[in-house]
Amino acid sequence: MAGIDFVSVSGDEAGMRLDRWFKTHYPGIGFAQLQKLVRTGQVRVDGGRAKTSTRLAAGQSVRVPPIGDAAAAPPPTKAPRKPTGDDAAYLKSITLYEDRDVMVLNKPAGLAVQGGSGLSTHVDKMLDSMRDRQGQKPRLVHRLDRDTAGVLVIAKTRKAARDLSTAFRSRDTNKVYWALVAGVPRPSSGRISTYLAKEEGPEGDRMRISRHGADGASHAVSFYSVVDQVGQKLSWLMLKPVTGRTHQLRAHTAHIGHPIVGDPKYFQVENWELPGGIQNRLHLFAHRIVMPHPSGGTIDVTAPLPPHMAQSFNLLGLDLADYDAEAELEGNDGR
Repeated sequence: MAGIDFVSVSGDEAGMRLDRWFKTHYPGIGFAQLQKLVRTGQVRVDGGRAKTSTRLAAGQSVRVPPIGDAAAAPPPTKAPRKPTGDDAAYLKSITLYEDRDVMVLNKPAGLAVQGGSGLSTHVDKMLDSMRDRQGQKPRLVHRLDRDTAGVLVIAKTRKAARDLSTAFRSRDTNKVYWALVAGVPRPSSGRISTYLAKEEGPEGDRMRISRHGADGASHAVSFYSVVDQVGQKLSWLMLKPVTGRTHQLRAHTAHIGHPIVGDPKYFQVENWELPGGIQNRLHLFAHRIVMPHPSGGTIDVTAPLPPHMAQSFNLLGLDLADYDAEAELEGNDGR
């Protein structure tokens, strides 16, 4: 049995709960055992009593009593998955921005962010190939639908994951999407505010417009603006979600009668024909994200149009040179 240890909290562990810190350093210890050690004062932080929910600060000293070799040793684990097809190189090839804390990927349409039924390839699995010396892998801090292309933010450290997740939850971010939709919304810009709830359907889960207080319903707010239009047939929208609900922009554009072209779940316009040469794929992508950087300053990253949307814009004569990038960040309505 080992003696008493005093372990310093690293900068990357700042803000972790004491119980999570123990789970990382002493994965063999059970929660009930840890609670007893904390309750009896055998575990202390900077010499003082603490709770399992206590948030740690960088540089603090955690007193770790003798807990036994079995508890101190990591539990048996499977060998880490070996990347196939050089996942790390692929992720590097779609990286728009990277520093020691953050990566921003240009996720292609069709690549899932997380695993699901029948999915063997997804971003989260590929991130296994980028584990550091301590075995920590970069973390997802938000999601994009499988068929939505564009900017995807990845945290490379625990602290970055915590700070970026907080920025998303507190809506201290500015997310800008582009979409090609049926028809032309009137007015040409506006706010969409609804309640959304998940329902099962023949095409899988989808979100339906619900009412306040209904079971499973969450408030969702989006802003839209028409950038350009092709007669009365199609329009190019700039979309800014305030909340981050599943399928929010897809459900909201359909709700106002202008669903996104190529959307298999929400496009239900009768007698509507896809213009010749345009691929029947989801025409929605995460164009830009602006948010606080974990180490100070701002992350501001823009993704290029995905190939199928670039082809559609070219065929329809929509000119990117006409787009006012500065208008994306005017006001605070998309935060």
